[in-house]
Amino acid sequence: MVNYIRQLTYFLRDIYRARQIITQMAHNDFKSRFAGSYLGIIWAFVQPLVMIAVLWFVFQVGFRVAPVADFPFILWLSCGLIPWYYFSEGLSSSTSSLIEYDYLVKNVVFRTSVLPIVKLLSSYYVHIFFIILLVVMFLIYGYRPSIYYIQILYYSFAQVIMLLGLSWITASLAVFIKDIAQIISVIMQIGFWITPILWPIDMIPEQYQVFFKLNPMFYIVEGYRDTLINNIWFWERLGLSLYYWILTATFIVVGAFLFRKLRPHFSDVL
Repeated sequence: MVNYIRQLTYFLRDIYRARQIITQMAHNDFKSRFAGSYLGIIWAFVQPLVMIAVLWFVFQVGFRVAPVADFPFILWLSCGLIPWYYFSEGLSSSTSSLIEYDYLVKNVVFRTSVLPIVKLLSSYYVHIFFIILLVVMFLIYGYRPSIYYIQILYYSFAQVIMLLGLSWITASLAVFIKDIAQIISVIMQIGFWITPILWPIDMIPEQYQVFFKLNPMFYIVEGYRDTLINNIWFWERLGLSLYYWILTATFIVVGAFLFRKLRPHFSDVL
């Protein structure tokens, strides 16, 4: 066990040493995704904006959904959609990172473990924009920032760490199992509807709510709402916080182990 922890420490240390390379590659990846198009990186923001606008129109204008927790529905909805979109985009793109950068994987001196991180950081640029947009939307509706807003840093960090562990798992498996990307896509579609993004958890009978709370994205989505709407500190949800970090630590440990175990065979398969 001690030896394994030492190996995990070395693994994380290598990533820290490559932080400048990660930042530069993420910047280049973000720009290259839309290279050649007329609108360029604007396309990175169009899809989430359209998604928010369509769902707002359908539920508030079409179905005339009442305010949730005495807050305008568009604000309540956006608090759930914005972290979910980063989760979906980050996991999907990082899953295919080794395949996309196969020429780097075949370079024996390159730290392949940074490639999923590059994709997560590239997607995070868009997430930062939408966090700022979310705060602006609250200001437009007359809600002033509060001390609780600093929790956005905590919840976004928590989400990145969880995605890091998950991406090491999915990216390493995607090299050998080509269907992983499609499986992730299906899971994302199911996960969107079982996460309380469009509906409040109170709609579910109390005895069944625990099953929905096992979904780690429940913690993140509700965390954004606790920060911007409910004014609840994360330590006030101690049980959920402990569960989330234990699960996240498990993802990190399993992901690091699996990645290191399979890494010698990546170049052979690719």
